[in-house]
Amino acid sequence: MADGAPAVTLQAPLRHRHQALEVFPSLSRTQFAAAYPEAPHRLAHRLEQDHRLTLDALAQLAGQLPAASIEYNRGDVPIGVAGKPGGTGMGIEETIRHIATSNSWAVLKNIEQVPAYRTLLLDLLEELRPAIEARTGAMLTPQAYVFISSPDAVTPYHYDPEHNILLQLVGSKTMTQFPAGNPRFAPDTCHESYHLGGARELPWSGDLLTGGTPFTLQPGEAVYVPVMAPHFVRNGPASSISLSITWRSAWSYAEAEARCFNAALRRIGLSPRAPGRWPAANRAKATGWRIIRRLTRA
Repeated sequence: MADGAPAVTLQAPLRHRHQALEVFPSLSRTQFAAAYPEAPHRLAHRLEQDHRLTLDALAQLAGQLPAASIEYNRGDVPIGVAGKPGGTGMGIEETIRHIATSNSWAVLKNIEQVPAYRTLLLDLLEELRPAIEARTGAMLTPQAYVFISSPDAVTPYHYDPEHNILLQLVGSKTMTQFPAGNPRFAPDTCHESYHLGGARELPWSGDLLTGGTPFTLQPGEAVYVPVMAPHFVRNGPASSISLSITWRSAWSYAEAEARCFNAALRRIGLSPRAPGRWPAANRAKATGWRIIRRLTRA
């Protein structure tokens, strides 16, 4: 979700928060613990009735967020696009309130900037913290995003740097995921460009489709998306609301830094080997990139 190079300073781990009703049932938490961090999988949740996630509440939320935290554009776009799709000429609050007819795709980014939504995010992540920290260490940089989509809207083919769970709240959608770390679906040079501030959209061709796994989500269902797993999303026949809860790990930051280091090697004519997926630590290349950044900023 977050474009550009990874943050230099990692945020502190989350602290315990109490939530009376568990949103993720016991079976879902067990399934998550078995699959995390590299296997995409379905989960169940009990969040679809939360008053903070109605259209009216989200339209009000959009008015509280800075402009940089709001993105919205046309929904009738192809799976593969070069750069950001065009807009519809409507404002964000109007887009959200009339999402059934506005032919739009909208995302409210970093909703944790608003206290009520930060509480929501941290409560949800707290339920999964034991399984997460047992595998990838402290949860870092917790962030949340809300997606509001018109019927049949498409989110083009892209990837994101976080560990991510997408929870479907209203309507339906199908996310088609592709194997993370496989250069057939996301070339190494695309990874390197992205982590240096380039676009998250990926080149698409129809022959890639056979390598994808579709996850069709109804309200009360969720899907886990591994770090940098390419995917695209096609909305169902009704308007949709989804919540994405994300976090980083020391491993995900090191993988990003190693990609940046590889870009530096490629600029001097070398053909570097791609960073390893989990549980590879990628420490040497990550350290190399930190040294380069320190020297170039001096």
